[in-house]
Amino acid sequence: MEMFRFAHPEYFWGLLLIPFLTALFIFSRVMRKRALKKFGEPEIMKILMPSVSGIRPVFKFILLMLALSLLIAGTARPQFGSKLKQVKRQGVEIVIALDVSNSMMAEDIKPNRLERAKRAIDRLISKLKDDKIGLIVFAGDAYTQLPITSDYNSAQLFLASVSPQIVPKQGTAIGAAISMAMRSFTPNPESSKAIIIITDGENHEDDAVAAAEEASKNGIVVHTIGMGLPQGAPIPAEGKSQGEYRRDREGKIVISRLDEVTLERISAAGGGIYLRANTAQVGLDELFDEINKMQKTEMEARMFSEYEEQFFYFFAAGLILLLLEFLILERKNKYLRKIQLFK
Repeated sequence: MEMFRFAHPEYFWGLLLIPFLTALFIFSRVMRKRALKKFGEPEIMKILMPSVSGIRPVFKFILLMLALSLLIAGTARPQFGSKLKQVKRQGVEIVIALDVSNSMMAEDIKPNRLERAKRAIDRLISKLKDDKIGLIVFAGDAYTQLPITSDYNSAQLFLASVSPQIVPKQGTAIGAAISMAMRSFTPNPESSKAIIIITDGENHEDDAVAAAEEASKNGIVVHTIGMGLPQGAPIPAEGKSQGEYRRDREGKIVISRLDEVTLERISAAGGGIYLRANTAQVGLDELFDEINKMQKTEMEARMFSEYEEQFFYFFAAGLILLLLEFLILERKNKYLRKIQLFK
């Protein structure tokens, strides 16, 4: 069964020109008749102007409007779909678990750890083609920000809204994030799955190493990226003026340091790799190359219709009408006057 569509139906708004031009044409014809009446009676004027045709301008205008309609329809790109084509998508399922605890606001990596991680994730999403991606945020607990999907635009939209304020409980529960990520994948046992943990590694809530081991047993690779520098940095105080930092109960400024040992243990238990971000790069590009080495499995099959362009028929008909309108004179031809084709 053939299917018909217009690739750019929004161009049909151009058809609104036709009633406007028609009204303008009618107005000009009325004004012309009024002007002629000032010179004399219509019957007398016909005798004095035998070559003037009343119907020819109208016919030429109709041809012009038909040509304009056809050209607008051609610009909207009419297409016929003759057959359905099945396209198979092969890729990897990726769930990114992003730490949004207050410590991720430290500025040892500019502009801060969280913002730098978000920018790197956004670039990673832009590189994806047939893979699926999900997004989890965690602090004192883990929360699904975006279920696993192949809608990359939605992924970037949800990523932009990530901040420490979206989680009600502070802390760093890496184990909970891994457990939730495991539940976020599709039930397909044959698909390649990877979890990317992006955090400063200061885990205070659970046994993240055990969670990574459990993921590895289920065929899921766990990678870790450390955000921050070993020497650490103070955490900006929320709602305070610039240069104000969080303090402990004794009034000392809290320093958040990267815990590389924990992150290395997590990635080792999960069969993945550990990368440390720095002021120049986060490491997601290198990790993306590592994920690309994983076996690609069929994610889903989609049906697409193959469409053939038909706009040239509309353009050809429109140009023929324009040529015809050009060849027809507004005045009567003295040699063809007896034929009376246009009375």
